[in-house]
Amino acid sequence: MTLWLPRGYRAETELEVKRSRFLATLARVDSEDAARAVVAEARRAHPGARHHCSAFIVGVPDALPIERSSDDGEPAGTAGMPMLDVLRGAGVSQVVAVVTRYFGGVLLGTGGLVRAYSDSVSQALDAAGRVRPVVRPLFALTVPHSDFGRVQGELLSAGADIVDATYGADVQLTVATPTDAEASDLFARVTRGHGTPLPAGRWLAEEPLG
Repeated sequence: MTLWLPRGYRAETELEVKRSRFLATLARVDSEDAARAVVAEARRAHPGARHHCSAFIVGVPDALPIERSSDDGEPAGTAGMPMLDVLRGAGVSQVVAVVTRYFGGVLLGTGGLVRAYSDSVSQALDAAGRVRPVVRPLFALTVPHSDFGRVQGELLSAGADIVDATYGADVQLTVATPTDAEASDLFARVTRGHGTPLPAGRWLAEEPLG
């Protein structure tokens, strides 16, 4: 099962190995452009660092995920790919890791670099939460303004999500329900049998683990 970091998550951790500082930035991203923007921001934030190595995994609907890595001047295969392997092993997607290295004057060797970059990402992941992506059915529902507050409260109490609300003569709601099977009874109950929900596609929700 693929897991994500929580929406908006971004954090930095630090690891020191033989006087070299490894600053790991871990962030939730939902596109390749967003991942590359995080890498660029790390470069701007730490202009005096020697390396800004990176790896990211971004899921794409109906296609294989986009996976990229960069050693950014470190010996080939000692940074970006080990970082990507840690992300893969953790089963996470929609994530970018950037490890910024301030050289401490002591050469670490090939094995030492692989361990340092891998450990930096592992440490950052250990500090991050996880959410489970879940596809939920969407329905469009029209309710009078006078009923909106009550309907909203009952929908939320039943575990539904109100994805959108448009206010006009009535309130046009877009509602995600836990399952298709629960939708009919739920909407009949909250509208007192007067509302007719219409299927409106699917919505990718996020549920906390545990």
